[in-house]
Amino acid sequence: MTRHYNESVTDDELRKLPLLQFEGKVTLVDDMQKFRHAINDMGRPRLLGFDTETRPSFRKGQRHKVSLLQLADDSRAWLFRLNMIGLPPELTILLADENIIKTGVAIHDDVKALRLLAPFEPAGFVDLQTVVAAHGIKQLGLKKLSAIILGYSISKSQQVSNWDAPVLTEPQQLYAATDAWVCRRIYHALNGKESKPHS
Repeated sequence: MTRHYNESVTDDELRKLPLLQFEGKVTLVDDMQKFRHAINDMGRPRLLGFDTETRPSFRKGQRHKVSLLQLADDSRAWLFRLNMIGLPPELTILLADENIIKTGVAIHDDVKALRLLAPFEPAGFVDLQTVVAAHGIKQLGLKKLSAIILGYSISKSQQVSNWDAPVLTEPQQLYAATDAWVCRRIYHALNGKESKPHS
């Protein structure tokens, strides 16, 4: 049975919702030693929330390479600083593994940007924007989807910060981890694994 969701949420309704943010363990991966630890720590999860961040460009026609890849399970988030470590083979294998679901929002451009760093055939990706269309939801951004499906708002204050900065601030790390983790929560909710909070 398809659950009923509102097709949209107003900005006023959004402001009244409680804020949701990731409270698990964040692992920042900015060198190969940390990368090897992270890959071992991650194991072979069946479902990961997925997102990327790219340094914003304020000049027309200028595009930067993807800076960060975020993957999250229920209680852990891994932030891979691709501008520092590139896209190692272990990650391309994960991104090409059809048995590991990677779920995110508007993932086509993310995957395209990742393939510019290293070639791989993407498999196991689930774009939440495609899934929610079947539920009649019209607003497809992550913040609105979080509100409509989970009943929470998420902060977007770090969205246009510098993801190539030498050091990522704690607010940047929390924002990046939350985005990937919330995608996973939404996927579960759409599949009946998570109930919407009572207002």
